[in-house]
Amino acid sequence: MECLVLGAAAGGGFPQWNCGCANCVRARSGDPAAKPRTQASVAVSGDGARWLIVGASPDLRQQILANDVLAPPPGTRNAPIGGVVLVSADVDGIAGLLVLREQHRFRLFAPAAILRVLAENGVFASLDSALVERVEVVPDVEVDTGLGVALTLLAMPGKVPLYQETARSAPQVEGAATHAARLEAGGRVCVVAPACADLTDAVVARLEDADVLFFDGTLFHDNEMIDAGLGWKTGRRMGHVSVSGAEGALARLGGLKARKIFFHINNSNPILLDDSDARRMVEAGGFAVGYDGMRVTI
Repeated sequence: MECLVLGAAAGGGFPQWNCGCANCVRARSGDPAAKPRTQASVAVSGDGARWLIVGASPDLRQQILANDVLAPPPGTRNAPIGGVVLVSADVDGIAGLLVLREQHRFRLFAPAAILRVLAENGVFASLDSALVERVEVVPDVEVDTGLGVALTLLAMPGKVPLYQETARSAPQVEGAATHAARLEAGGRVCVVAPACADLTDAVVARLEDADVLFFDGTLFHDNEMIDAGLGWKTGRRMGHVSVSGAEGALARLGGLKARKIFFHINNSNPILLDDSDARRMVEAGGFAVGYDGMRVTI
């Protein structure tokens, strides 16, 4: 199985267009230790020829153009992208669908709640229903994608998309608001989990058979956005468990056999910087930090 990171940053990318935090200043200046990253998306292939994309990032067009394996053969209009998996209804997880409106045939896999969001927003009708089949995926039920990869959606603790929130004090964690994609081919398992608000024992157990795990690396610590003066929400309130801390991903997932890679990394997170203490900490803990164009073969 081939896994290709199309984008490793959280919403807004790195650098974020309107952010002048220290990290973004370094990235914008061309500092080689602060590599720019586009918004989170991962492509997976079981045969190296047909690709399934997890997460329809707003940067999807740029990401496709940056990776030759996703290009159409010369003289055709038939890119090797056969499917897209949606794991949340957040804007940075569905907006990229509009990039794929140019008469390209593919299958769109998503749980019922996300398909309803698409159906209720007329702009997504630009995806020709004669070409784009919308396939409802029931969590925990394996689906044959027809691309040599089996898909299972795993419900993750999370929250509803920002545009669906009803109050500033909305609950921090809600059931089945977001998902991880479990992808299997040739006996190998890749799990793509861009958002997880709580690493319960049950959640950790569901990740134990992964050979490679792309996991939520949004914030290094829970109060990161507040401490940096960039927002009022904690990580948990945003629907993301922290990298650090006793209940964070480093501590809770360190014992998994998988090759563990942080992605969906917010512009404020110091692990984005090659020379930071935080980067050294996660690498010492057995995690890699994802970057655009990163390829993993399992």
